[in-house]
Amino acid sequence: MNTLAAVSSLKHSERELLSFLLSLCEDSRTPLALWRLPGSETKHLIISENCRTLKEEDLLEDLEPGFLMAPFDKRDPRLFLPADFFFSFEKDALKRGDSNVESRSAAWLEEKLKSAAPTPARRAAPLIGIAEGIGQESFVALVQRIVSEIESGTFEKVVPSRTRVITLPESFDIVHAFQRLCSSYPQALISFVSIPGVGTWLGASPEVLVAVQDKRIFKTVALAGTQPYDPGMNIKSVAWTQKEIEEQALVERYVISCFKKIRLREYEEHGPRTVIAGNLMHLKSEFQVDMKATNFPQLGSVMLQLLHPTAAVCGMPQETSFEFLSAHEGYHRGFYSGYLGPVNVRRNIDLFVNLRCMQISGNQGILYAGAGVTIDSVPEKEWEETEMKFNTLLNVIL
Repeated sequence: MNTLAAVSSLKHSERELLSFLLSLCEDSRTPLALWRLPGSETKHLIISENCRTLKEEDLLEDLEPGFLMAPFDKRDPRLFLPADFFFSFEKDALKRGDSNVESRSAAWLEEKLKSAAPTPARRAAPLIGIAEGIGQESFVALVQRIVSEIESGTFEKVVPSRTRVITLPESFDIVHAFQRLCSSYPQALISFVSIPGVGTWLGASPEVLVAVQDKRIFKTVALAGTQPYDPGMNIKSVAWTQKEIEEQALVERYVISCFKKIRLREYEEHGPRTVIAGNLMHLKSEFQVDMKATNFPQLGSVMLQLLHPTAAVCGMPQETSFEFLSAHEGYHRGFYSGYLGPVNVRRNIDLFVNLRCMQISGNQGILYAGAGVTIDSVPEKEWEETEMKFNTLLNVIL
C-alpha cells in the first residue's frame, strides 16, 4: 500500500494532524516550524531533530532545506532547523508529496497515528523573567528624546519598540489561532515556531527581508509608514503625511546604500505604493535583481548580512541606532525584529522580518511592536502606532 495514500485515507483534518504533530513535538521536546507564505494556501511543517546554531560564515545558499530563525542582535546566535520531517497541507488535508523526506515523513506519521489519536496541541512551557513593557509616559519620553537627538544630528531615524504582556484565555488553541491568522492575513508570512529552551513564537509578518526564487531572482522590500486600514477603504485615495513619506524614503535609501556597498547597479525598483497588512496600511517599494545576469550567486547571503537589522526596525545610521536602543529601550528584543523563514525549501529562500508577533509562555502572550521615529514624529502618535500593531494579532487570536 502506498504510504501517502494510507495517511490520506485516515481522513484526519489539517487541524487534527497539526495538533497531533505539535503535541508529539511538545512531548519529545523537539523543535518545529509551521508556516504559510504570502499569497499561498499551502501550509508547511518542519520537525527538526538536529536544530543547530549557524556560524557567521555559513551561507544560505549552502544550507540543506530547513527553517531559519535569527535574533535582532546580530551578536546572538542564529538557529537553523533542518527538515528532518516535512509535511505540507492543502484544502484541509495532508498534501501528497513525492520527495524522499516527504515519503519518509508520511510513513513516520502513519506509525505514530496507529498508536495514538490526534489530540489538541498544548501551550508552550512558561518562561522565567517575563517583564511588562514600559508604559505610555516612559515610551513618549523616549520618543521625545530620540526626536531631540535627530534634531541635533545624531540619527536620521530610530525605531523604539515596547512589549505588552497579556493573559491568554483558557480557550486559546495554537493551531486554531494559526489558521485564523492565515485566513485574516493572506499577504503575510504566518508562522509558528517552537524551540524548547529557546522560545515559542506566533506571528503574521508583512515584510520580506531576503527572498531568492529558484536560485536566480533576489528580492527585498522597503516597508515603512503606518496608517489604520478599514475594510472597504479605497487605497488609491489614501493620503500620506510628510513624516510617513520621509520615513519610507529613508528605508529605501538604506536598501540602495547596501547595493552600492557591493557595487551592484543592475537592480529594479518599483514603488512606493500603498499596501494593506491586516488592520494597517504601509508604503512599500520592491527591489529585484537577476542573480545570473549579475553573476552574483550568493547575493542572498551578502545582502542579508548588510540589511539586517534594517532601517525599518532599527534606524539610521544602523550601528548608532542599535547602540542607542540597546541602552535605552529597556528590554532585550530576542527574536522580535530579527528574521525567520524557510531556506532552500522548493528551491526558494523566503526570509521575513519577525514583526506582528507574540511570544507564548504558558498562559501568557508577550506582544511586540515598534514605531519609526523621524524628525517630524509626534510622540503620542508613535504610541498609538504601537497600539495598532498589537491589534494585528489581538483582533484575530482572542
